[in-house]
Amino acid sequence: MKKTALIFALLAAFKSIVVVASVSQTAPKIQVALLLDTSNSMDGLIDQTKAQLWKMVNHLIKAKRGNESPVIEIALYEYGNSNLAAGEGYLRMVNALTTDVDDISEKLFALYTKGGEEFCGWAIGSATTSLAWSESNVDMKIIFIAGNEPFNQGPTDYRNACTTAQNKSILINTIFCGNWKEGVRTHWQDGASLGKGLYFNIDKDRKIEHIPTPYDDTLFALNRQLNETYIAYGKHGESKLKKQTEQDANAANYGKANVSLRTSYKAKGGYRNESWDLIDASEQNPQLIETLKVEDLPEKMRLMSTAERKKYIGSKQIERSKIKKQIIDLDTKMQAFLLEKLPKSESTKTLDKVMLEGLTTQLREHGFEIKP
Repeated sequence: MKKTALIFALLAAFKSIVVVASVSQTAPKIQVALLLDTSNSMDGLIDQTKAQLWKMVNHLIKAKRGNESPVIEIALYEYGNSNLAAGEGYLRMVNALTTDVDDISEKLFALYTKGGEEFCGWAIGSATTSLAWSESNVDMKIIFIAGNEPFNQGPTDYRNACTTAQNKSILINTIFCGNWKEGVRTHWQDGASLGKGLYFNIDKDRKIEHIPTPYDDTLFALNRQLNETYIAYGKHGESKLKKQTEQDANAANYGKANVSLRTSYKAKGGYRNESWDLIDASEQNPQLIETLKVEDLPEKMRLMSTAERKKYIGSKQIERSKIKKQIIDLDTKMQAFLLEKLPKSESTKTLDKVMLEGLTTQLREHGFEIKP
């Protein structure tokens, strides 16, 4: 069997606005499950996913319904890897639906390929039944699955799996890594049709190049300054702070222009870390600092009085707000620059192009707007 190469990641991901105090408890959700084939030869597609993660996340964060920002949740699966259990369909839930984009990025960069059997129907069926999908018809629910082996392989009938997902109002978008007609012949288009979603094909081996801008160096420096405003607390605070820096480094593997995209996302409302950062946590619960145990505080704050702790958090909060404003201002200029520099037309299909095209269409059909 031809070992797949498959991709994916949307977005990975994503960080939600659900925890922001100003966001209503009834804010709509956008839930996305990414099903990536990690059998042999998919390295090029994984590389595309890593290279375009922050571009896709930045696109999703612009979605609005009226003036309300949605909660964005991402799940990540891998399938088709021979290191996974045959009895479980060579399938693994890498991460359940989450708003933590750094977790998604970390797990994405840890994926590796090894030949196996690719059972699309089994993967879709598992994602449909195992994830905590919203029961509200107002919320948007999507499965993206990509690969280049026939869609009908394996013991689970893909037609039943896609129909079950559609009965739960989950759209199925399929991405075939290869020729359009070959994807149609091997049932990838049929899977999307049954799932009321969209069918795409891409060139998995196309290398992604980020266009440098005059703002990259400044954004790179501002990202480091932004990181200095985080105050880790609790059992997992330090490890989460370390993870944040590690994902900066992963983004930097694709150049400063890619770091600019991650920095832009970190300055926006969807990037929230109240579970480990005292500033985000205090915005959600101003009384938190009064109830935390001393051992849950960073060492430099343990000898402070409550008033001194509040003052320290407040000063860091002001500093962060100023840095974020600088980043957002530069991001506006960067987007205008890229609009002028990007090719007006490009026939080669890559992951980011088909993902953004599909998501934009479906978001609008679901009542969302993509606002600057």
